[in-house]
Amino acid sequence: MLPKGTFPEKVYLNGKIVSSNDAKISVFDRGFLFGDGIYEVMVQMENGIFYKKAHLDRLQENLGKIGISYDVNTLESDIPELLKATRLEQESCLIYMQVTRGVAPRKHAYPKGIPPTVMMYALPYTLPYINNKNMKAIVAPDFRWHRCDIKSISLLGNIMTNEAAMQDNADEAILVRNGEITEGSHTNIFFVKDGTVITHPANEHILDGITRKIVVQLCKEMDIPLVETPVSLKEMHTMDEAFFTGTTTQIAAIAQIGDHIYYHNDNMGPITVKLQAALGQLKSLDTSEITLP
Repeated sequence: MLPKGTFPEKVYLNGKIVSSNDAKISVFDRGFLFGDGIYEVMVQMENGIFYKKAHLDRLQENLGKIGISYDVNTLESDIPELLKATRLEQESCLIYMQVTRGVAPRKHAYPKGIPPTVMMYALPYTLPYINNKNMKAIVAPDFRWHRCDIKSISLLGNIMTNEAAMQDNADEAILVRNGEITEGSHTNIFFVKDGTVITHPANEHILDGITRKIVVQLCKEMDIPLVETPVSLKEMHTMDEAFFTGTTTQIAAIAQIGDHIYYHNDNMGPITVKLQAALGQLKSLDTSEITLP
């Protein structure tokens, strides 16, 4: 029996809304055996699901990257039923969705002709207008695989580095590969130098976050210079500002990375503050059908 209030009372599983206590998958599901699946996270606010289409487009794209045949339009059409069943139709909430390759004998090669396992749930969740937290981060080696652009449910590398941050009383870990900062354990990272925003290019070494894409677009619209190039660990100390981005993180100023301090007390950099305000304004709009490049 799942503890009440800790987990959703109902979940969507393979086209049906069922009690969380009755939701079962096979021990031979490839998501369980191999982490063979893709996930997505969205947030519903008072004006609808924030950048819903952009999130679903990314889910569809990632399923294609690993060869899982599933039309996410099916999942989208069932979101209202899930929210109604969980009494969250008009409430702020987090929506988690996951698609695995399905149930098959344990062999590494992709099985043919089996239906995927599709799961989705919603939980009450409210984002502040602006994330005013100044975050502290540790530096950790990026020992993950070379396809971090795939939003795989297999997140052991991210979990291990995030746990290292928690053990050090930090909020996040920034990951370093070959001397270059890639991203956070569950965020993207941006730096600011002399008014120019700098972030790692969207290649196979980072997950191209939806909020990352929004910030890139905001910089273009607001005439803030933007360069997509890696920042080395040595260069990090010369930066004027730093901030994390993510669906639930939004835009969060980084006060300290390792021993290097960017801000004292509640101070934040002017570019970070400007972008936070712009993101906050977007949340007052209906962005559900907006696509992102």
